[in-house]
Amino acid sequence: MEITIGVQNVPRELVVETDATADAVAKQVRKAIETGTVIEITDTRGRQILVPAANVGYVEIGDEARRVGFHTL
Repeated sequence: MEITIGVQNVPRELVVETDATADAVAKQVRKAIETGTVIEITDTRGRQILVPAANVGYVEIGDEARRVGFHTL
């Protein structure tokens, strides 16, 4: 599962690959934003990523099929 987090006042987005389900991640993000705490995500390598919920601009949850090669737009 790929999670993309846009952080306010940071030009690059944070992309995390995790084994968690989309529902589990969405529930954790909602709870962190409601309570004003920290979003904690563990990636596929076991590293923990912590993002203050107050600084989150957006969160994209889900896998996107990556296009390889030449294709029509």
